[in-house]
Amino acid sequence: MTVPLTLASEHRCFGGTVAFYRHASEACGGEMRFGIYVPPQAATRKVPVLYYLAGLTCTEETLLMKGGAQRVAAELGVMLVAPDTSPRGAGFPGESESWDFGVGAGFYVDATQPPWSSRYRMFTYVTRELPALVAAHLPARADREGIFGHSMGGHGALVCALRQPGRYRSVSAFAPIAAPMRAPWGQKAFSGYLGPEQQAWRAWDASELVRTLREPLPPLLVDQGTKDKFLTEQLRPELLQEACAAAGQPLSLRMQEGYDHSYYFVSTFMEDHLRHHAAALNA
Repeated sequence: MTVPLTLASEHRCFGGTVAFYRHASEACGGEMRFGIYVPPQAATRKVPVLYYLAGLTCTEETLLMKGGAQRVAAELGVMLVAPDTSPRGAGFPGESESWDFGVGAGFYVDATQPPWSSRYRMFTYVTRELPALVAAHLPARADREGIFGHSMGGHGALVCALRQPGRYRSVSAFAPIAAPMRAPWGQKAFSGYLGPEQQAWRAWDASELVRTLREPLPPLLVDQGTKDKFLTEQLRPELLQEACAAAGQPLSLRMQEGYDHSYYFVSTFMEDHLRHHAAALNA
């Protein structure tokens, strides 16, 4: 039986439609929300789908309100799907006490530690449940998927692709947390969601996962601002670059002079990323 979607709002945009939905989630044990941009081409045919994972404190609205993506997505005929960044309203002790763990900070992992393991299953939600809903309710081509994201969501996009070789035709990231095992944000999240055993963390760290690839993914595009205040301590793109070089994984790491971590940075290079994805999705 197909889970119904509840339409929260809908807006005409560049000949297509921005819409926000909510639905009951089995993976996350409660209500989840996502935003979507359906391009004008979807009026006559199914279109490729590009999933966007947002960062810490963000929501399903962030890309569609701040990313500047809809105009180019309309031109390219690509659907954008943006899930929320965590379950909400679980009521777990401490889930709203800090901005980098709990609500708004699901880290796109499947938690194994109680109580988080009963609700915080964002990997399963993003890679299985949400795509199934999109395919059932919307004019999406399930055989043509790409994924990208920013910061925590950049980490999520890389991990989703690396854990499922062959699933996504295109992958990119803005300022990803590239080696969360060696970053305070990642260490805090992984300790809480996955427990103290660091060996278990490797399955959720892009710089570790890329070393285990048997064959390369599609070429990765990563943009990183040189003035990003989180660059040295939290993001560590050089570790991903080293791992990709060792594994033979194609990577274009572009250090963008003077840019920070904000959506001023993300929106500046959004068109480049959408064209990177469309070249593969529309091939």
